Amino acid sequence: MRRFNLIAILGFMVAGTSYAQSSVTLYGVIDEGLSYVSNVRTASGAGASQVALASSIIQASRWGLRGTEDLGGGLRAVFVLENGFDPSTGQFGQGGLEFGRQAYAGLSGNFGTVTLGRQYDLVVDSVGPFVAGTQWGGITAAHGGDIDNLLNTWRVNNAVKYSSPEILGMKFGALYSLGGVAGDFSRAQIWSLGATWHAGPASFGAGYLNVRQPNISFFGNSTSGTPSTATASNPNPIFSGFLSAHTYQTAAVGGSYSFDRLLVGGTYSYIRFSGLGDLAAGPNPRGFQGSVAFNNVEVNARYQITPALIAGVAYDYLRQGKVAPSDGATYHTLSVGLDYLLSKRTDVYVLGQMQHATGDASTGGGDARANITTLGASSSGNQILAHVGMRHKF
Repeated sequence: MRRFNLIAILGFMVAGTSYAQSSVTLYGVIDEGLSYVSNVRTASGAGASQVALASSIIQASRWGLRGTEDLGGGLRAVFVLENGFDPSTGQFGQGGLEFGRQAYAGLSGNFGTVTLGRQYDLVVDSVGPFVAGTQWGGITAAHGGDIDNLLNTWRVNNAVKYSSPEILGMKFGALYSLGGVAGDFSRAQIWSLGATWHAGPASFGAGYLNVRQPNISFFGNSTSGTPSTATASNPNPIFSGFLSAHTYQTAAVGGSYSFDRLLVGGTYSYIRFSGLGDLAAGPNPRGFQGSVAFNNVEVNARYQITPALIAGVAYDYLRQGKVAPSDGATYHTLSVGLDYLLSKRTDVYVLGQMQHATGDASTGGGDARANITTLGASSSGNQILAHVGMRHKF
């Protein structure tokens, strides 16, 4: 009898909630697998191979709540709360934040959608869908530690965001984040613009992101603590030597074209760290001054072998320009993958990545080291990853 009463009460509560808010959806992803890495640099400086469980490779593990409430006259209230976590350990992702992936509320109608909270920038929204990493390659296919954020490693806090309705196949949006520093409205501010266009088998997107004091406001905002200006908030040696930048910018374009079962695409991104030497933003152990630019080009293809099996291949080229005392560096990354659908919600996959680095590491200490995203840096210019995993969506 007690069990029956409990079920009845819960059913009443859910029914009441659904009626009041129109709809609330619980959703999530669990991604877990096994990785082999050919070379990871140890504390002694030597390189060693590694085999370990690795989660959130093809897609970040998460759970979330998404809701809408009909306010009448075509106006709706909307919200999203989304938590990232590590299935290997059960720990929160995004530095321990409870809703580190997304947390926002807003209004939606014929005018578009306005939301406030922790959100994605417009480079992620507009150009991210065209990279291999968001389609089948996962986070390890990101460009140089996700230097252009096309794989959405970092979010924007304190953000006001507008997304337009689709007009003749085009959508556009804008985002502004208030830095919250008394007496200085520009410090730690972030703003972003983006647009997409779809026409038959062709799709295109463009986005721009501008961040002040990025070591604190952007790379350092995934933590439950307080980031320090004396510490690099991102340790990836591909660009962590440039975190004394006053301003970080990314401008990106992408596109794809569908030939029945074959989808081909590509992206170009220009990344710039300006005003190097701002110690109120981050550390500068090599004494960089001025600015440094990166150029990134990716080409990719995805083929639908059967309704349940897809294959993908991608090549990425990342080039860091010269900035004294660095002569620059180059990173070549090849990615391949197979993804097999066991059902609409469960799939198994195999991924492989190989990276070759030449030039000078941003952090100094000799030649550039290969560093496939999320893996530890190699002791040499080469690194290989092989990963087999399983993903379940709910």
